[in-house]
Formats: sequence, C-alpha cells, structure tokens
Amino acid sequence: MIVDEKFCFKEATNLTVHKTSVFFPGDGFIVYHPNREIIFRFDSYGPDSEPKDELVLMDATGKGLLTLHRKKPGLRQRWEGFLGERKEDHQDPVFSVYRSSIIGPSNLVVEVFGDPGEEYHIRGSYSQRCCTICNTSLENSSKEPAAVIKRKVDPSTHVMLGKDVFWLCLRPGFDGAFAMGLVLVLDQIFGDSADVHDVREVDPTSEDSSS
Repeated sequence: MIVDEKFCFKEATNLTVHKTSVFFPGDGFIVYHPNREIIFRFDSYGPDSEPKDELVLMDATGKGLLTLHRKKPGLRQRWEGFLGERKEDHQDPVFSVYRSSIIGPSNLVVEVFGDPGEEYHIRGSYSQRCCTICNTSLENSSKEPAAVIKRKVDPSTHVMLGKDVFWLCLRPGFDGAFAMGLVLVLDQIFGDSADVHDVREVDPTSEDSSS
C-alpha cells in the first residue's frame, strides 16, 4: 500500500509523533522526520471527546494525502481510507480498517483493496503506545513488523516521555503516510483510555531506538 513513494524510506526510519492541543486536548498531530522537519500533520477543531467521521492527513504544506472516513452503519467500527482529499461520494476507498473478534477484540485488521494478498494486523495497546503493524500476506516471509508504535525515550536523559509524544518506527519501504493514517484511526477507536483487553504480549518499548 503506497500513498506516495517519497514517504517510502530506503532505511528504517523513526518518526516522532506529537499529539497536539491547540484549542482542546488532543485535537491534532504533528509528525517529525529524524532531521526534525515536519513531514505530516493533522488538525481537528472541536473537543476530542466528540466522534469524528472524517479525518484528513496532510503533508507539511497542508496538501491532503489521505482521507479516513468512518463507515456507518455497522455492527463493528470500520474506517475506510481514500487517496488525497475525498470530494466525491463515488470515490473508491483503497483500504479499510476494522476490529476483528478472530484476532482479539482490541486488535484491528487492515484490508488493502486491489491486492487481495495484502493484509495487515494491528496488535497491542495504542492507549499505552505499544503496537505493531504486521503484514500477514503469504509472500511476506519476514517476521518483523512493518511498523511499530512505541513510547519515546529522550536520548539525552534516557527518560521516557509522556504519551503525547511517541515513535512511529518504519521498516524500509513501508509508506509512512499509510502508517500515520492507521495511527489516526487507532486514536479515534481507542484514544487514551486504558482497556485491559487492549494489552497484548507485544512490548515494543523493549527495543532500542534513537531519534
């Protein structure tokens, strides 16, 4: 799943995600490349407690990269992703994200349209910033996750930062815009509310990384 080739980095890359609060707590995100330049942003005006049905992930200039739309009605919460800013109802989605009781009530399945062999599972606890995004396709022989969400540690003091600043660690070639779109969906579904069923065996915080 590729949103834009320029966000598919040749080397493993750790993006710093900052959950901002300009007007209300947690109403946006700013994402920084390791060179400290802004690479993505998301702005939402309104209380974080209010459900949002459409989100637009933008690049640093404000260009819409992905539109995430909450699909209703339905028995399970499902989001669909569209390339760019969706302006027409008949535009086809490129992927969908939904909860799966098969892999656990707090885990998500990401189905990529147009490629029936490409599917991802998101496991872990987003509320604790401890998740993995794994490619489950048969062609994917690697056991390593495509991306990891984990708490950020200040490299100078070795102190773990608060949950409003965290790492989005990408494997080489995995599209950062796609990964950040999944973060926006996770934030809408789980937010910062701790859920005992939202904690799995995954512990990405045990891995060493640097900014």
